Amino acid sequence: MRITRRTIVAGAVLAPLLARSRMANAQNWPSGVIKIIVPFPPGGTVDPIARLVQTGLQQRLGATIIIENRPGASGSTGTAAVAKSAPDGNTWVFVFDTHAVNPFLQSLAFDTRKDLDPVVLIGTAPNVLATHPSRPYKTLADIVDAAKAKPDTLTYASIGVGSVGHLTMVLLTKRAGIKMVHVPYRGGGPAMNDAIAGHVDFIVGSAALVMPQVSAATIRPILQTGKTRMPTLPAVPTAIESGFANFESYAWWGVFAPAGTPKPITERFGAALIETLREAGISKQISENLQVTMLLGGPEDERKFLQAQMDLWGPVVQENNIKGD
Repeated sequence: MRITRRTIVAGAVLAPLLARSRMANAQNWPSGVIKIIVPFPPGGTVDPIARLVQTGLQQRLGATIIIENRPGASGSTGTAAVAKSAPDGNTWVFVFDTHAVNPFLQSLAFDTRKDLDPVVLIGTAPNVLATHPSRPYKTLADIVDAAKAKPDTLTYASIGVGSVGHLTMVLLTKRAGIKMVHVPYRGGGPAMNDAIAGHVDFIVGSAALVMPQVSAATIRPILQTGKTRMPTLPAVPTAIESGFANFESYAWWGVFAPAGTPKPITERFGAALIETLREAGISKQISENLQVTMLLGGPEDERKFLQAQMDLWGPVVQENNIKGD
């Protein structure tokens, strides 16, 4: 399109009209059904969080909330639908840690940083490396010694190529100077089943995935990747304590809106969500069942956190030539 003085003037006239229209919509919001997109199948960890807050959000916002599962491409299919939605406060997306990695693994139909506005950083959980109880490995040093003695023989399962668990092990083994064999699965269920059966030497995954089986003594934890030890794993050292300075790796959960959603709307939705997440019953379920450390950070917290995650994992993907499924 040829840019003329007329189009510039027209744009200058329309811009404030559009801004006033959006503000009017914000004042009348909510009007109609609010849709929360969960870009993963039912189950997992994102879906339960969305469904736990559904009733509280409805009560606080005075609107009908529906949860819609749109799985595919590690969460990017459903997220793309939200990025392309009208910024009217009627569509939101609950994301998982793959949100920060997908831009480096796939050709996305949206710009992760530009097409979505951050709303709430719900929380994080460290990753945990665990083994079958029959295996002899008790510490990370045991693993390093065994892997150096027989490179490319020890196997570890993850929930998929390019998952944060997978990237955690890529970074950890590189820093340790060892080589192990990655066995990717399509989801936590199949990966855990084979770990319990002893078909792989190790499994790496979020505490939400690993802790139920640790509690059942079907797998033994060796290492956790938070800055400090989880209260539920007080005897298991962190990677930092095991000699890997500044090594941290987290699963995380957050909420985004289509870019351009009026700030009064995102603020009201975010406040209602945080109030709901702070309810004792909901907070307990999320912290105990999903092992999530609640952060409840606002838009700027989430923006900075997302950037930090992209800065951390992007180079790992690129330098190791990791390709998405």
